[in-house]
Amino acid sequence: QVQLVESGGGLVQPGGSLRLSCAASGIIFSGYAMGWYRRAPGKQRELVATITSSGSTNYADSVKGRFTISRDNAKNTVYLQMNSLKPEDTAVYYCNANQVRGFSTRDFWGQGTQVTVSS
Repeated sequence: QVQLVESGGGLVQPGGSLRLSCAASGIIFSGYAMGWYRRAPGKQRELVATITSSGSTNYADSVKGRFTISRDNAKNTVYLQMNSLKPEDTAVYYCNANQVRGFSTRDFWGQGTQVTVSS
């Protein structure tokens, strides 16, 4: 059974920082690209950051320079360090694990963790 469990969300003031964690089980973690997505109230889910199995990263323009995604394959965990947080970063943040092999795709999601940026 595959599980992705996010943690680290909460309430933070503008300009503050949070670090999200996503612990994976039931998959060979090192073989998956991992990502963070978010859904703000009334909006569609959007990509925040991804990291490939080899460590290449990609970021949404809105978070470049403020957020950093990283992974620890020994701990089966992916992180999202969020600095200089803005009210518009308020959303539910979801962890994703994705693997494409030929015509086969495996895609898993966590339950989400709420991040609220407010004074």
